[in-house]
Amino acid sequence: MRREDPKNPSAFYFIDIEGMVPATHPLRKIRSMTDQALAEMKWDLDQLYQENGRPCIPPEMLLRALLLQYLFSIRSERLLMEQLEYNMLFRWFVGLAPQERVWDHSTFSKNRKRFLDGDLARKFLLETVRQATTKGLVSDEHFSVDGTLVEAWASLKSLKPMSKENSDRRDPPHQDPGNPSVDFRGETRRNDTHRSTTDPESRLIRKGKGMQAKLSYLGNAMMEHRNGIVVDGDLRIAENNAERSGCLEMLQRKQEGRSAGITVGGDKWFDEAKFIRACRSLKIVPHIAVKDQRGSKLVDGRTTRHKGYRVSLIIRKRIEEIFGWLKEQGRLRRVRFRGAAKVNWFYLFALGIYNLVRMSNLEAAASA
Repeated sequence: MRREDPKNPSAFYFIDIEGMVPATHPLRKIRSMTDQALAEMKWDLDQLYQENGRPCIPPEMLLRALLLQYLFSIRSERLLMEQLEYNMLFRWFVGLAPQERVWDHSTFSKNRKRFLDGDLARKFLLETVRQATTKGLVSDEHFSVDGTLVEAWASLKSLKPMSKENSDRRDPPHQDPGNPSVDFRGETRRNDTHRSTTDPESRLIRKGKGMQAKLSYLGNAMMEHRNGIVVDGDLRIAENNAERSGCLEMLQRKQEGRSAGITVGGDKWFDEAKFIRACRSLKIVPHIAVKDQRGSKLVDGRTTRHKGYRVSLIIRKRIEEIFGWLKEQGRLRRVRFRGAAKVNWFYLFALGIYNLVRMSNLEAAASA
């Protein structure tokens, strides 16, 4: 018997939003770990708001919404709010009841300064590391470090000379004020002579010889070797030796208060005398790839003859998987924020989200 198409559906419904999410859905594990991390950060979140005044949107909800933006590669906060209007899975994860109104997208901009001042991204990353350590997923002896370029939200056309001596460029007439024509022919653009008017803290840098130079920042990461969990991160202005100095600072933080030594893997870029001597002064064994087949003057047979050195050279390459996830899934191939402080916040927050995804996958594989 054919059922008639209802023209006037019921005006009232009872929706069990908790029951709509399957028990095996991967977001359940991530939600549980996220709630645990935010619960540990409650005191830090409380310090960002006044005791009196109009009640605000809970910062836990805002952070969970931003987490969804990374997980599902939603390109803007406007689209994120649109998804929250009708996506019950997103509402459940954020903590919005079906009848609650979605806040305006500008709420994120208004709260961004609070999140930056409270350094919530780094604290969230450290909470995910603490969870992984409690579960026995983190090695305390073997690590790898590496850096990657994060392209800035600025065009090469925004580069302008910093001094009047270099400002004799004659650009062609502007046919489109929003996208003007710029003629760089015969002009040498360098970081010591030019700055971007869109993002002055970004720097011109190329990934390798023969490749195009782009306005970018430099993001560093430190990975443990047992399961590939990120234990520390750092984003800074892409200046000379910024990768080695940033990674060395992470190693110093790791060794602070420790008496036992650790090993650190790295690519050929870290085969540099100052970096290796600094590692050894911190009781860190540098498992660094040598620059050429003839070997390195500092990483010699005392290190390379051990089996652990060869293992470190294999495992260290997994850190590229982290950078790949950040750029493809985490929308950090070209960051949509300007200024080193904002870019660093979202870089560290993305590293924390990667740890949640990694732990969720490890637990799913263990129970399979």
